[in-house]
Amino acid sequence: MNGTRGRETAPAGTAGLQGYAVVLGFVAGFVDAAGFVALAGLFAAHVTGNFVLIGAALVGDAVGLVAKLLALPVFVLAVAGARLLALGLERAGRRPLPWLLAAEALLLAGFGGTGAALAPFAGADSLGALLVGMQAVAAMGVQNALGRLCLPNLAATTVMTVNVTQAVIDAVDLALGRAADAGARARLRRIAPAVLAFACGALAGAFGVAYGAFWCALLPVLLLAGLAAAAARDLTRAAAPPA
Repeated sequence: MNGTRGRETAPAGTAGLQGYAVVLGFVAGFVDAAGFVALAGLFAAHVTGNFVLIGAALVGDAVGLVAKLLALPVFVLAVAGARLLALGLERAGRRPLPWLLAAEALLLAGFGGTGAALAPFAGADSLGALLVGMQAVAAMGVQNALGRLCLPNLAATTVMTVNVTQAVIDAVDLALGRAADAGARARLRRIAPAVLAFACGALAGAFGVAYGAFWCALLPVLLLAGLAAAAARDLTRAAAPPA
């Protein structure tokens, strides 16, 4: 294997590229909002946003400082682990995408399950809160990695700033008649589902954790499990010889 087999495009069929953008964007928004509300402002998906919160904590009330400091190294380790898992699967002749989706689902199941079991926490930096929060961060690390490794044409699903910027540029160019080719429209069709899904997911995550506590994590877990099953099915169909 040359290490590039995992860079497949989205399988055809029900789990097409826009389907991945919608599900993964929703999951990232959901987890980011749920983690922020339940874990003293911890960003699980927008990990670098924790840098701003670290600075604010250092000059004010340092609530959840340890969790925010741990978020980046845990995220990095999760990305590295996803890469190693993908390479191992490739060497075994397996496509990494369904397995990485399943790994993310398992991490989010751990986030919800341990959160439900251990809450309320003794503090934002208590052992229980750290265990729960870092599982959410690791799940988002896996999601970032699978997008780069397996779905290179997928719009970013965890941080929306670049997506929104590009969407506005393309919309302005289209409105002014400067986008003569189909590139701007194609980018908008690729980016818009992820942005809208992330926004919906953030609302759902905030309300979910407010009214359902950590049990709300069941929703993104089920969505990821369904996406993993669809990916496995479509990849199997694509690999099958023609009748």
